[in-house]
Amino acid sequence: MLDRGGSFPREIGKGGIRLTATPPETARDKLIVALDVPGAAEALELNRRLGDEVRWVKVGLELFTAAGPGVVEALRASGRRIFLDLKLHDIPNTVAGAVRSASRLGVDLVTLHAEGGPAMMRAAAAAERGPQGSLRLLAVTVLTSLDGSEYPEVYRAGVQDRVRAFARAAHEAGMDGVVASPQELGALAEVLPAGFLRVIPGIRPVGSAADDQARVATPGAALRAGATHLVVGRPITRALDPAAAARAVLQEIAGA
Repeated sequence: MLDRGGSFPREIGKGGIRLTATPPETARDKLIVALDVPGAAEALELNRRLGDEVRWVKVGLELFTAAGPGVVEALRASGRRIFLDLKLHDIPNTVAGAVRSASRLGVDLVTLHAEGGPAMMRAAAAAERGPQGSLRLLAVTVLTSLDGSEYPEVYRAGVQDRVRAFARAAHEAGMDGVVASPQELGALAEVLPAGFLRVIPGIRPVGSAADDQARVATPGAALRAGATHLVVGRPITRALDPAAAARAVLQEIAGA
């Protein structure tokens, strides 16, 4: 599990809190900014505006479908680490092939749906994943946009029970981590070892709108509950100054 960073100096001026030092490197290791934009031009401009504040970016379905591997290569060339969030869900052979392709792209994290089953996850875990298995695989448990009311027959035991079952299966199948909402971090702690990655979307800094996320938390609350990485999109990417918004989130992370 990643170490938690300490606090860093601040000043209070007419514009409110202003950071006066670079956030700790451990804080940067925890923040993943979601580049959920419709094309390569928008993604690369947003990446430029984020400057040196951010180490990790997420490329999801919208951007990858529009721009393909080329945008991943361009982001990597800029020095970013890449979370390729494609939520793979298919027969085992197909998913294993997709994992091999992602490995050749040089990305660091890839998602697949735990609902695809243990055989699919085992095939993905056994696929070629770069030098010393450098590509890490994350099993998506239950999407943060769902609260269980959408399919009452499927979720009759509750979202947390479903998350526990998927997380346990993911660990047994050889995944490196899971994706879940911050509200399930307590449930994950019951079934996962301490070093297992917990990559948590649905993160909203204090004062931010929930948007279409049903199960959310602040950065500090998620980290204190056991998150290893936080995925933040719109509160940063739709800000007038994305770099400043990222610094504010890093401040919350460092103080957790």
